[in-house]
Amino acid sequence: MGAHTPRIEVRDLRETAHAAQVRELTAAGVLEDPAWRAAFAAVPRHVFVPYFWTGRGAGHERLWAEDPDPEQRARWLRGVYTDTPLATRLRDGELLSSSSQPSLMAKMLTALDVRDGDNVLEIGAGTGYNAALLCHRLGDELVTTVDLEEEITESARAHLAQAGFHPAVVTGDGARGCPSRAPFDRIMVTCTLPLIPRAWLGQCRPGARILAPLSTGLIALTVRDPDFAEGRFLHTSAYFVPLRGANAGAPLAESWAMHAIPYELVENERFQFMLVLTAGVLHPREALDLWRREDRPARERFGVTVSAEGQWSWLDDPQGPYVWPLGEG
Repeated sequence: MGAHTPRIEVRDLRETAHAAQVRELTAAGVLEDPAWRAAFAAVPRHVFVPYFWTGRGAGHERLWAEDPDPEQRARWLRGVYTDTPLATRLRDGELLSSSSQPSLMAKMLTALDVRDGDNVLEIGAGTGYNAALLCHRLGDELVTTVDLEEEITESARAHLAQAGFHPAVVTGDGARGCPSRAPFDRIMVTCTLPLIPRAWLGQCRPGARILAPLSTGLIALTVRDPDFAEGRFLHTSAYFVPLRGANAGAPLAESWAMHAIPYELVENERFQFMLVLTAGVLHPREALDLWRREDRPARERFGVTVSAEGQWSWLDDPQGPYVWPLGEG
């Protein structure tokens, strides 16, 4: 019996840390829906993050579940059950994949507004953790998750199987969707987009909802038909790894110092959001003047329209005076 005691203790520590995180997220008000609270309670994050990278000095340090040093294993476990994003794949110092911040995942899953029987496509498989939460809520057969890297999808598939879930895990360009599993009622995106791939609209049922990171926010689009979708940004800020593939290459905001942007706005989330959203269309000084003139608008005053003619973002009204093209999809 004694030989098994350390393993039992490790299991108890994981269960305790997991339960504490669920309590923390519930107390923060992001798990008000009982169905999502049950999903977060049932799906342990540590199964999906057996290791992660943390920045230390000029390099990165890997923390992992099987480290022979018990103090390092404890650091890994504390990290896994901290409400923070975790870097799970690096290549030449570039972040390829991460495990999203659990509280943001909870907000996004709530905002996705799923109903029983909804067929959901996730763009960006990551570790598989988010797909597992969707499977718990909807059932394996209604969840499809796509990622560009076979290494990522293989790992996600293994993590999901270990946790007892078997959704469709597809290796491919997420910008092209997954026609073989369509039509979808919901599309949830876990990577930042430069614009909305039009292929997704044609794979959605009328009235479907697309929830995607754009600029530094989350756009919630309602799909009318294969040629039209429109919606507003949520209040929530969102920072994700950029989409790679056919629609990669988000525009970047220009240098602050170059355009004499006041220092106090460098870290202002509202202005950062507008600056990135209008990059390449508005000069940063123009963006600043408009932002001030319109009483420093929050994210939810902005929206996006996707049509056969193009894509554009707007402030307050898609037919109003403040409209900016996003690019061609």
